[in-house]
Amino acid sequence: MSENIPLRIIAHIHSDFPAKFGIPRQSGLIHELKATVVFEPDYRSPDAFRGLEGYSHIWLIWQFSETARQGWAPTVRPPRLGGNTRMGVFASRSPFRPSPIGLSSVRLERIELQSPVGPVLHVAGADLMDNTPIYDIKPYLPYVDSHPDASGGFALQSHSGILQVEIPAGLLERIPPDRRDALLAVLAQDPRPAYQNAPDRIYGMEYAGLEIRFTVSGHTLTVCEVIIK
Repeated sequence: MSENIPLRIIAHIHSDFPAKFGIPRQSGLIHELKATVVFEPDYRSPDAFRGLEGYSHIWLIWQFSETARQGWAPTVRPPRLGGNTRMGVFASRSPFRPSPIGLSSVRLERIELQSPVGPVLHVAGADLMDNTPIYDIKPYLPYVDSHPDASGGFALQSHSGILQVEIPAGLLERIPPDRRDALLAVLAQDPRPAYQNAPDRIYGMEYAGLEIRFTVSGHTLTVCEVIIK
């Protein structure tokens, strides 16, 4: 007889993305993106982090909190395939899953043990929305977790390449210097779904307290407005 064991939320991540649009499609794509993992009071014992400093990367196991109550479907329409081709949910990383659990590999930059909110993990390369609940953290082990000869299925076949990003100097000055490289890298990955390709359409994404508005024509993304929120 099986027993349901509840998953406990041990932490929340704090990132520069208050909404889903614009978040990298996978972890590790944008190394310049910084985030922090802040733990719930019951899990702030420094003993729980003993030895973690010896690892360069960690796995974050987290909750698709924005879609957890919307159920699941056996097939999904991956945006990278144009939004029309159906694939099995288990062949995708869609958030609409039987159990709304996500998995991300991030770089562990440092551990701050003595912050006002207890131990804090400073990480890079996360693909999580701000305040996403974290279920667990595990060390990344390169000798078993890395498979250089693995096949990537349709996810690699549909990769559309990097965009050239153009931002007028006056708009670039409105972006904090310590956020510019990460934003440029995010935009270069093309935040749009693959089925949206209208050159006259203005897209908008929220990032680090800003609203970034842009257009895409061919392989060039042009930022046309930066609004401080």
